[in-house]
Amino acid sequence: MDDQHGSRKSSIPGYGKLHNEKRSWVVSPSVIFYHFGTSGLSVAVATGVTHPIDVLKVRLQMQLVGQKGPLTGMGKLFVQVLKNEGPRSMYLGLAPALTRSALYGGLRLGLYEPSKYVCDWGFGSTNILVKIASGAFSGGIATALTNPFEVLKVRLQMNPNLRRGPIGELQRIVSEEGIRALWKGVGPAMARAAGLTASQLATYDETKRILIKQTPLEEGFPLHLISSTVAGTVSTLITAPMDMIKTRLMLQQESKEVGTYKNGFHCAYQVLLTEGPRGLYKGGLAIFARLCPQTTITFILCEKLRKLAGLNAI
Repeated sequence: MDDQHGSRKSSIPGYGKLHNEKRSWVVSPSVIFYHFGTSGLSVAVATGVTHPIDVLKVRLQMQLVGQKGPLTGMGKLFVQVLKNEGPRSMYLGLAPALTRSALYGGLRLGLYEPSKYVCDWGFGSTNILVKIASGAFSGGIATALTNPFEVLKVRLQMNPNLRRGPIGELQRIVSEEGIRALWKGVGPAMARAAGLTASQLATYDETKRILIKQTPLEEGFPLHLISSTVAGTVSTLITAPMDMIKTRLMLQQESKEVGTYKNGFHCAYQVLLTEGPRGLYKGGLAIFARLCPQTTITFILCEKLRKLAGLNAI
């Protein structure tokens, strides 16, 4: 907890255990495994549950590229996809999505606490700015390492008639576009992940701290539910435009209209110029419908798994 609340440290359940872990987790392989494993598993489960909404989100973000006009809503698009492509289309790209979630989620959530503890050790503080910086660092690093899975996922989600599967599509991308194509959109993806992780984890962490201090709530389901819901809402508002830009860049090769973006800033400028400010929030409702429950499931499950593994709460 924050250094300015030092008088409360001893009264917060598990605080002493938390600091003992801070000194010893690096040298214990089992703690490292549980630390990253619980994070990766919780994110993968949440991703599997919300994947159909992610498919709709990508389709919504690719509407009327370079044009202004009425957009198809999420409900209508859902009916169209089911009617034209069948129920299986709602799980396009699931394999790379789950693979990425386990790796990305494990790194994104797993690196947050070590980063925060390093700042605590170096500067003697874990205030809100340290939490934001720690979240941004862990999210950016995790995305840079797992971007190929995200490229593969969105390509599969936009190609319902693809027959070669994830491995075949991966081979096609590398052979036709080069290995650098697997890192298309990595800049906006890192910016999105940094913003997402910083807002998500810092908001969750800080909301828990405030609720524990100001209310009778203690570690448990009600506290985790409220804190994760607040975190999901805040992170959606912050990351929706970056998510849309990331999707456009990753799908440039797949659409004749989306072939002129030089980078993330150019993409944002073109979208504002040709599609208006609302263009940056295309698929925004789908992002909220996916990210808010995904955040809630992730944190509640992660806290439960950490408890079972003998780790302290986030």
